[in-house]
Amino acid sequence: MTKSPIKPFYFDVTEEEIDFFAEASKTVLKSGRLILGENTAEFEKAFAEYVGVKHAIAVNTGSSGLEIILRLKKAEGTTVLVPTNTNFATVAAVLRVGGVVQYLDMDENTFAPSLQMVKDAVEKGSNPAISGVLWVHIGGVISPEFPEIVQYCHDHGLFVLEDTAHAHGSQINGVQAGNLGDGAAFSFFPTKIMTTFEGGMITLNDDEEDYIARSLRNQGKRGMDFGGLHTDFGNSTRISEVHAVLGRIQLAKLPQMIARRQRCYELITAPLREAGIKFVSTDHMDHASQYKLMILLPEGKTAKEVKAALAEEDIFLGGTVYEIPCHLQPVFEGVCKGESFPNAEYWCPRHICPPLTSGMTDEEAKIVGDALVRHL
Repeated sequence: MTKSPIKPFYFDVTEEEIDFFAEASKTVLKSGRLILGENTAEFEKAFAEYVGVKHAIAVNTGSSGLEIILRLKKAEGTTVLVPTNTNFATVAAVLRVGGVVQYLDMDENTFAPSLQMVKDAVEKGSNPAISGVLWVHIGGVISPEFPEIVQYCHDHGLFVLEDTAHAHGSQINGVQAGNLGDGAAFSFFPTKIMTTFEGGMITLNDDEEDYIARSLRNQGKRGMDFGGLHTDFGNSTRISEVHAVLGRIQLAKLPQMIARRQRCYELITAPLREAGIKFVSTDHMDHASQYKLMILLPEGKTAKEVKAALAEEDIFLGGTVYEIPCHLQPVFEGVCKGESFPNAEYWCPRHICPPLTSGMTDEEAKIVGDALVRHL
């Protein structure tokens, strides 16, 4: 048994940060400016600088961000390639903007599609025509093939949008996730690398798209925070000033949180490497968010039994990414009907994600790694 339970989630906030949040929130309340104020502007500016993009637009959820960037690319009435191994929100965003989803299978080494899978889908074609790809950096892992995928898509006139819900701070070839394609949407859900309670951020490099995105999140009010002129068919997907306060706090310590996750990743995976247990590596990346460590289960092992065995040692596993691929979700029945995606069908229920947080100590990470070897 461990000294205390090792849990899969951790809200990384100090007493000093809580005090700062309380004082800043008090200032917001006294000002009466609850949305689209200086905290939102400062949060957006700092996030854009962190990712290395020209523009960052704060929204109420990552899901809203995905819908907006798809609208910017005029995905309505077109086919968008989407990994089946993703969250509900990725697929739902395409459907909500009036697009058609064509699923892509996954490679077990990255839990993302391969370049060849993208090529095969593009060469096969679709009706309506394919307009682009909504890519997902699962677990914060940027596929080593992703830069080639972006180039291939651009060569064929297709956009590449990034679902960066897991990839805060992930970087490859000197470029951060959120700046690798034609637009991205981050999530600040409570379980993510950083949080704003609920919230999200769009990252862009195009000035006109930035202008329209800010309109779409604010009921279509072009160039105005307030007023009664509605030009675009937008929605109310703004972030509040209080959410932005927490975002500023979390963003300031994001490098520190990622560094701790990286240290724990190294300690957990060291015994896995020695034992020959396969997992999705981030060794090819400059930096990884280490949101999830995907460990492939050996033959004869099930996620349920491994989770139960680890729980007996007070090591609690969170959710996988994802146990049920989207093409098997009842809500999406009829999407790509009759098609199968064998890799996702095999590996989605046959992997586990151990605790990996910025709240873990070195000792806890070593305990997790050793326990995984014993049970796998």
